[in-house]
Amino acid sequence: MTPSPCPPLCPASILCLLSIMLIPLAAAGLALIHQGLGRSRSAAHSMLATLCALAISAICFVLIGASWAGFAGGPAHAFTAGARWDWLGAAPSISGTHFEGIGEVTAAGLNRLLILCLETFAAGLAAIIPLSAGTDRWRLGPICLASALLAAIIFPLFAHWVWGGGWLAQLGANFGLPAFFDAGGAGVVQVVGGLMALSVAWITGPRRGKYSDDGVAAAIPGHNIVHVLFGCLLALVGWIGLDSASTLLFRPAGPDQIPAQIYSQIAGTILNAMLSASGGCLAAVIITRARYRKPDASISANGWIAGLVAGSAACAFVSPVAAVDTGALAGVLVTYMVEVFELHLLVDDPGGAVSVHAGAGILGLAAAGLFGHFPDAVAPVVPVKGAHILSQLVGIAALLGFMLPLIHGANLLLNRFMPYRIDGDGDWQGMDIRELGAGAYPEFVVHADEFIPR
Repeated sequence: MTPSPCPPLCPASILCLLSIMLIPLAAAGLALIHQGLGRSRSAAHSMLATLCALAISAICFVLIGASWAGFAGGPAHAFTAGARWDWLGAAPSISGTHFEGIGEVTAAGLNRLLILCLETFAAGLAAIIPLSAGTDRWRLGPICLASALLAAIIFPLFAHWVWGGGWLAQLGANFGLPAFFDAGGAGVVQVVGGLMALSVAWITGPRRGKYSDDGVAAAIPGHNIVHVLFGCLLALVGWIGLDSASTLLFRPAGPDQIPAQIYSQIAGTILNAMLSASGGCLAAVIITRARYRKPDASISANGWIAGLVAGSAACAFVSPVAAVDTGALAGVLVTYMVEVFELHLLVDDPGGAVSVHAGAGILGLAAAGLFGHFPDAVAPVVPVKGAHILSQLVGIAALLGFMLPLIHGANLLLNRFMPYRIDGDGDWQGMDIRELGAGAYPEFVVHADEFIPR
């Protein structure tokens, strides 16, 4: 049988495929940030945990989660209670699919394949984020188990609500409000991962020596700030890929989009990602310089990532000035939020994942409703002024009111069967020695005979 000729690829599909190929750099950047902000005796464990989280989440999402995430216009589980609540996808599983080529793949089928690739990486990023909160004490086995749960159930649930045509995407049809807007995954990826990080920090508790008996926090600096700052640069490239691909797939320029519109949308996404990261970093630099008389490199790095996270909500759908403002607000928020969580709430989050991903992500979602300029296809009905902000608040309420209890309850259940925290000896030995049997930097070991005169 002669295969049918391959259909010509449109510019959007080509750009989307290239953008998806950049997303792993975001994972690499976060991995360097997480291990750099932790102790040197847990560096190898942190990097291996990142690889395991990516591997487990990819397998579980493709085999299980992708069906539940679904796609807009596809089959779904729904119930009617005054309105039709589309809450979970019911797409056919692709576990037995054979990819012999795209000769007979329609444009819609190709679009779904691209969505699958994007969401597979997005689920991996969401699974990586909690590793920062559990640095130096979260065991590898529970990390794999939690990553599987996140990719198979938790991430697909909210991804369907927003990207898969679920009830948050149907606010216009059901309630006369604009659809909840999350172009680049500020809520779907970042806030979900940040809430997972908060749950892990609660369950594992603080590192030994972090707090004194009277609750005074001790500073435990990261072991390699150079890796952290280099990770920020890698994350920028990966974030541009994530924002660009998700914007093309879930927030296209329009049904009759032409190459000029596509290129303009991607250019705006790239520019705004850079501007939001710049605003977040500079805001953190200025604030730490004013408060401590010298800039703090680790908080400034968190400000950079927080700007990227906040800017992911609106991507190209805000002006450059609004992108800078959003990033700067995220940088300010993270600077103080890290302090509040560490000093007042006694949450030991070595990499600031809760503040950077959950806090800045929620801020970005609200800012998208405040500053965003949306195409008609996204917001067909605007009944009252401020309707976009109201829609964003509905999504934020769903994250905090439903997803957080679900995430924490699931983690508490897993912790009963497989304890998350390492034992007391592991606290002192470090995760590398305790779980891997060797340190990341064996040449740093000091031997007594090195100081014996020869």
